[in-house]
Amino acid sequence: MNKYRHVPRLWFTALVITCFALAGLSQDTAQPKPTPQEKKEAPAAASQSSASPTAAAPEASPKDVQSLQAIVAAIYDVISGPPGARDWNRFNSLFAKDARLIAVRVPKEGKPTLVVMTPASYAERAAAYFSEHGFFEHELSRKTDSFGAMTHIYTTYESRETKDGKPIDRGINSMEFFYDGQRWWCVEIYWDAERPGNPIPEKYLDDNKK
Repeated sequence: MNKYRHVPRLWFTALVITCFALAGLSQDTAQPKPTPQEKKEAPAAASQSSASPTAAAPEASPKDVQSLQAIVAAIYDVISGPPGARDWNRFNSLFAKDARLIAVRVPKEGKPTLVVMTPASYAERAAAYFSEHGFFEHELSRKTDSFGAMTHIYTTYESRETKDGKPIDRGINSMEFFYDGQRWWCVEIYWDAERPGNPIPEKYLDDNKK
């Protein structure tokens, strides 16, 4: 969601230590600065949350989850705003238990990788960035497919640092939803950004939001 523009095992630890001893090498642990495509995700915080990953989500506002249109609008709205805190209780209330947010990261050199987060870990990553930087993301277009209780959408996004500022990023959010007969739940958000060599196809840039 470029919302942006992020237990080690004992045998693995031992192997790393052994390799360092044999090679006599030191490892640079500095964290790279986020690119515009990573702002939605934001770099990982130094400390880890002690909240249980199985904790029940806060109760959602009925108006946020009464329809597909409502929950998509709420997802975009809750992460958008000027520098300052976001309503993370509202954010968490939109997601089903065990939901995931997955960001595609593309380094300048090398293969694309994935950053897989829970709603709680996404909030932990993004909170510090949003507290100091404005971030506004809105929907440009949407393609929807549904079967039974499940719905998938490709929702094309555009991001800005101010509400009416110059766009800094565009991409596609692939979102999965579940309708339980009473409310809508977001099950997954999986996103990739537009970049040289990866333009958004025209079919995902029309103004259809059905």
